[in-house]
Amino acid sequence: MIKVPDFTENGWADPRLAADRARWCCERLEEGAILFFPQSPFVLSEADRNFLLGVRQAGASYYKNISYRPAEDRVKGFDRGRTDAGTLRRILREYSERVIESASRLLAPYAGRWRIDFASFRPFQEHGRQLSQIARNDLLHVDAFPTRPTNGGRILRVFTNLNRTQPRIWITSDPMEVLAPQLARSACLERFIPRRPWKKLQRVIVRWGRRAGLPLRDRSPYDAFMHHFHDFLKLNRAFQEECPKYRWEFPPGSSWIVFTDTVPHAVLSGQFAFEQTFIVPCDALLQPDKAPLRILERLAGTTLTN
Repeated sequence: MIKVPDFTENGWADPRLAADRARWCCERLEEGAILFFPQSPFVLSEADRNFLLGVRQAGASYYKNISYRPAEDRVKGFDRGRTDAGTLRRILREYSERVIESASRLLAPYAGRWRIDFASFRPFQEHGRQLSQIARNDLLHVDAFPTRPTNGGRILRVFTNLNRTQPRIWITSDPMEVLAPQLARSACLERFIPRRPWKKLQRVIVRWGRRAGLPLRDRSPYDAFMHHFHDFLKLNRAFQEECPKYRWEFPPGSSWIVFTDTVPHAVLSGQFAFEQTFIVPCDALLQPDKAPLRILERLAGTTLTN
């Protein structure tokens, strides 16, 4: 974990240094580091914080968190009977916009090239949370989105601990650059190597299905494997028990940034956190050879994107 000075300290606001510092931050993230801000640059008013701490999540099991979709300005997953929907949407919109604006300066090489994905508010206490094994946050995993394929783009996430008194506790393990050569083959990477006739047929099926109004996704071999690998790691008892583990405490009011598709991570405890996701395409990266896509393609000996 690398501590990052406030934007107003040590020259972050100096345009002569901004480009070099932004490049340095991107390079560290691509290598698997966590950038840590002891005092979050994304500050909520006390009134907005109080409102969020009182929000309750919907009871339906398919809502793992409360999600905000910036492109649609829409919130899902909250208890509509006990929450002012307009206030919640405003707070999450403003917070998401603040994170995007700050991250665009901090990580300038990516800004304008990334895709703004969902944000989420996480009101549950993670310790002891009752979820299925592949949905559990307290098991080490790398992130992959089954319904939002990235086609090789990297998953960059910005987190903030909104809790007033309790830290958010993570553990991480060695990044994909170390992990994939050890486990990708036992996770049956070969099964996901594209076979040309099937690949053409698959794309025809997806294209015709979309024309018929079906919500089909054109998932690349990379996306299919990463979703499988997410589950494989959570279900792999030997990995969970024996892999190297590094423990991190993110205190109240802090923020951190990490590529969660490359750093295996688990949340052991903590309640009330905000998160904003970005999808960074490989051609925007400063060190593309360290991307999970390139690592897996070297192991597979072929391209894994559509």
